[in-house]
Amino acid sequence: MSSVPKLYAAELDGITAELIEVEADLNVGLHSFNIVGLADKAVSEAKERVNSALKNSGIKPPTKENRRITINLAPADVKKSGAHFDLPIAVAYLLASDQLKPFKTDDKIFIGELSLDGSVRPVAGTLNIARLAQRKKIPIVFVPRENAREAAVIKNIQVIPVGNVRELIEHLEGAKLITPQPFTEIVPGHPPSSVSLSDIKGHEAAKRALLVAAAGGHNVLFSGPPGTGKTMLAQAFASILPPPSIDEAIEITQIYSAAGLTASQPFMSWRPFRSPHHSASLVSLMGGGANPRPGEISLAHRGVLFLDEIPEFHRDVLEGLRQPLEDGKIHVARAKRTLTFPARFALLAAMNPCPCGYFEDSEKECRCTAHEIMRYQKKISGPLLDRFDIQLEVPRIPIEELRKQSAASNDDEYRTRVRSARARQYERFKTVSGVYANADMSSKLAEGYAALDSAGEQFLKRVLEKNFVSPRGYYRILKVARTIADLEQSERVSQNHLAEAFQYRVKTGE
Repeated sequence: MSSVPKLYAAELDGITAELIEVEADLNVGLHSFNIVGLADKAVSEAKERVNSALKNSGIKPPTKENRRITINLAPADVKKSGAHFDLPIAVAYLLASDQLKPFKTDDKIFIGELSLDGSVRPVAGTLNIARLAQRKKIPIVFVPRENAREAAVIKNIQVIPVGNVRELIEHLEGAKLITPQPFTEIVPGHPPSSVSLSDIKGHEAAKRALLVAAAGGHNVLFSGPPGTGKTMLAQAFASILPPPSIDEAIEITQIYSAAGLTASQPFMSWRPFRSPHHSASLVSLMGGGANPRPGEISLAHRGVLFLDEIPEFHRDVLEGLRQPLEDGKIHVARAKRTLTFPARFALLAAMNPCPCGYFEDSEKECRCTAHEIMRYQKKISGPLLDRFDIQLEVPRIPIEELRKQSAASNDDEYRTRVRSARARQYERFKTVSGVYANADMSSKLAEGYAALDSAGEQFLKRVLEKNFVSPRGYYRILKVARTIADLEQSERVSQNHLAEAFQYRVKTGE
């Protein structure tokens, strides 16, 4: 009896890929084609796609075999989902039916969805599977041609782009080798943005706050009347963010690849900016679902999550942000397993001070009652409000100022200052795992790196005696002060750095 052929495929578990063995066995008996191993409907339908793809490629398909065909996906207790098992199932069948010369299978991973004509369609999670191959020291990965550039971002593996079943067979038999995909070099840059911070007139305090936030990765809450430019300021924030490092870019792309969002862009070379609508559900923001996928907070990883009109979001959605803002990750618990998605992002939010939007406005009278104003502002709980490092009023700009010529500054000046401050932070945290910016610091790190001079110590003591600041707020003040010192190229945190950081903690609506 011939041995049962085994080869490797992969399954996504959240954003991490796990190795799956694909085995094929042919037995005497009436024709049947069964796929076992906790496969969902998309995987079970692979037998129809494999059958048509092989037939239309001029190869004897499974339906012409008067034998029982069994495909096993192991381990059997891991749920298999998606159409990316089509290609390994087809190759395993060809080996079992002796239509393909035996070859070494333990150094290869196969992924790809088959079209009925035998061509190979792109799939989600290619980069994640390439990282799995790197981690398991499996040197060769066969991927759909459209996914080859994405997979080739990972070093020390050979990516073979497959266009159709026939050329894959010729390659495996040595008749006509496929040229491996060259290594893809990521060049980090800035996102294509139609809004530039330097084009916004006035709002110098808000621009300064965004500069500090970009330099340290801090959370920002803007409050003000309608039409004052809160949303435009947030959109312009992306224009001054520093490009991600190579490791960060791969980390971001891994999330987008798992979510199937790399079709138009093989890798993310800039920091993401996500802006979900206030009607978004808890699952869409946090992640999860029947087949767990990254949510908006994970898609904003190492970038920005912007919540416009934040009081209009559902209460459970807003409260769900509290734990990811502290931990930089989200745990999605289900009956059979718990997944962890990364979610280290800067939160930008904008709100009106009351339902009509004109509370304390200098130009238009507010018509809300005191109860309505209080109820509206209480939609953002104290614990969530405490997680905003910078809280700032955005007042109305006089029309006369809007008609003035813009200042000569441009985004390059902002970017240079932000990049310089981030460079200091990268150097400071290069031996600390998972910490890239001041906002990522733990309370212990904040105490150690936000070294105060004597004047700063005295100032902080006076401020804390006169104002209530929670322990979380205290450490956030230190982190923001450390960022302001980095912008000024200062080794120590001084009194003026603390004073600016403290003024950003003034609560909205007080």
